[in-house]
Amino acid sequence: MKKFLNDPANFVDEMLEGIYLAHLAVTYVGDDKRCLVTAKVKPGKVGIATGGGSGHLPLFLGYVGDGMLDGAAVGGVFQSPSAEQIYQVTKHIDQGAGVLYIYGNYSGDIINFEMAGELAAFDDIAVKHVVGNDDVASSIVGEEHKRRGVAGIFFIYKSAGAAAAEGLSLDEVTRIADKARSRTRTMGVALSSCVVPEIGHATFSIGEDEMEIGMGIHGEPGISRKKLAPADAVIDELMERIFAEQDYKKYDEVAVLVNGLGGTPMEELYILFRRVSQVLQQRNVTVKYVWIGEFATSMEMAGASISILHLDNELDRLVAAPARTPFFQHVAG
Repeated sequence: MKKFLNDPANFVDEMLEGIYLAHLAVTYVGDDKRCLVTAKVKPGKVGIATGGGSGHLPLFLGYVGDGMLDGAAVGGVFQSPSAEQIYQVTKHIDQGAGVLYIYGNYSGDIINFEMAGELAAFDDIAVKHVVGNDDVASSIVGEEHKRRGVAGIFFIYKSAGAAAAEGLSLDEVTRIADKARSRTRTMGVALSSCVVPEIGHATFSIGEDEMEIGMGIHGEPGISRKKLAPADAVIDELMERIFAEQDYKKYDEVAVLVNGLGGTPMEELYILFRRVSQVLQQRNVTVKYVWIGEFATSMEMAGASISILHLDNELDRLVAAPARTPFFQHVAG
């Protein structure tokens, strides 16, 4: 293991200390650095909280800021934050309009966010939940409730955050978040493993000439392992699985997220997007928004995922809205 760290046990907290020193737009609640919140809570606005394990930057905490989220509870590497930490974030960001929880479909996160919501109810804080489940590879059609939440949760954050910034009610912000969830699909491919600092070795093994289609961001098994193929062939396979689930009509518009998993050069991500664009163009689908880079990583894992949001007029407006966080900036227009 070659990493820039001190004691592996301090990996998460020292990372957070660096973030607070570098980005004054975020702070933390009380004396718990793992309860990250925006430094500028806006009165009267619906609060939006997320949370999950570390090791995925900029997911989850990187999207706390103007036009997106208001707080994030931070867990250990690939570990859920506690219900108490989520609750403390909830209390801080609630401004009387309620709080929406947006998080991935993982058992630990579900349990702890539900417990936090119950604690918030004792304080008369209205809480609603939207659970990201965009990973096409992790379950079949008809059992989407079993699917993992991966990079496509970015589109839920973006849409719900813009709706909350417009001053919409908790019910409306929740409706929009759920619409973005239902219209987002993601497929990924991994080329290498990653190393959890406290473990000190690769979490799984994969051959130098192999790839795994559909692997999860914690190293969960995908749907097939095969010989590494040319980039165009990889994208064709990923996109076919997305097309099988989304009914794109001629001239429909989409937003595309090409996400690196932590160890993939930007040059390769643009090669992947080149083919994504070609495939969509062949189907007369218009790519209206494009983001390429690292949005939901898995430490230093080599690989990438493709997320497609099927736009409508409402989501188009919200995706286009400005946002500014320590890890993400979007200027309207």
